[in-house]
Amino acid sequence: MSVYQTKEFARFARKERMSAKALLQAVADVAQGQFDADLGGSVFKQRVARSGAGKSGGFRTILFFKAGRHTFFAYGFAKSERANVSAKELKALKKLADELLGYSAAKIAAAETAGELIELVDEDDGEEEDDDA
Repeated sequence: MSVYQTKEFARFARKERMSAKALLQAVADVAQGQFDADLGGSVFKQRVARSGAGKSGGFRTILFFKAGRHTFFAYGFAKSERANVSAKELKALKKLADELLGYSAAKIAAAETAGELIELVDEDDGEEEDDDA
């Protein structure tokens, strides 16, 4: 199972310096049933800790998860900026979740090529040697 970010979420995560490791841990937690909120329609809200701080003052992420399928991070926000997504936003997120979770491998590859989806990989995997070069 691969984990992807939408272009918009990737921009947010980069701006807020969210680590791939923290995001991948959030996915692992959801997969184990340890999520903050199941919003229905394979849409989950999961907290991610701010670097150097705990989850309570960190970020809220909206991800699309269905066991045995790819996972997609779609939206993120700081808890201090807003409490939750609106009903209208949730409806749109559920529609997007249905679409993305139904993507074939070819459609995911096309979305990656177009820059609309970015695969999330742990930057610590295998890059230590590159840092010394």
